[in-house]
Amino acid sequence: MKYEGTIYRPPSEANSLIIQATVGCSHNKCTFCSMYKEKQFRTRPIEEVTADLCEARKIYNFVERIFLADGNALVLGADKLLAILEEIQKLFPDCKQTTIYGTPQDVLRKTPDELRMLSNAGLTIIYIGAESGDDEVLKHINKGADSNEIIKAIQRLEDAGIKASVTFISGLGGAELSDQHARGCARIINEAAPSYAALLTLLLEPSAPMYNDLQNGTFAFMTPEAIAKETMILLEHARPKTDCIFRSNHVSNYIPLRGTLPRDNEKLIAGLKMALKNNAFRDDCFRGL
Repeated sequence: MKYEGTIYRPPSEANSLIIQATVGCSHNKCTFCSMYKEKQFRTRPIEEVTADLCEARKIYNFVERIFLADGNALVLGADKLLAILEEIQKLFPDCKQTTIYGTPQDVLRKTPDELRMLSNAGLTIIYIGAESGDDEVLKHINKGADSNEIIKAIQRLEDAGIKASVTFISGLGGAELSDQHARGCARIINEAAPSYAALLTLLLEPSAPMYNDLQNGTFAFMTPEAIAKETMILLEHARPKTDCIFRSNHVSNYIPLRGTLPRDNEKLIAGLKMALKNNAFRDDCFRGL
């Protein structure tokens, strides 16, 4: 199997077979992001993807999950994605879950019918980095989509039978925009009703454009205490009408949390209050991306 450059995948795909359907990220302009900077975006020919799938079938006796890389392989046209998914179904009848990264723009460029076809062909989860629900923060990080577009994209996925796993980044707006950032994230959870919502906490590597703001003093990381309070605001306002599996247990986070919204909101808030009371935060030396 051929891989080009550093390969990134969601934490939950640690045991998945990773197949590179595209190389890099077609947007690759988010100011907080350091991924895919060494790659020029391109799509891989279907023949190459199929060859990788055939080779993997010879190597692995059992494959339960497949993740289609790179940064937003959902940018591929529906016809190409359907061809890949059909090949997966043919070669890996044991595969229960096929997942992919996608931007809100990628989703909205596909019709509801196309998304339903992708769902019927075995695409089960699309990971979307919303990052924030506040338009000021989204504009600042050059996300390329506003909060209403993010909500519409998530709703379109869920309506098509594809589960949306949506990521937000704590501390992304800094102290100045913390409150509206948290409330905006809660609004997306409430209005879009994704199947999954996850929190990471902002870390910046030197290759991320936003790192320059950190160096020149125009941006500062929030303290663990401030991050905990921001998360409490999010949880106080995130009351979706349907169950949303919530996770804040990424290695970047100061406090690991897991539960289902809205029934576990109070338990999660209580956990944050306990961490604040006991100063029980993960040390920075144990945090990472």
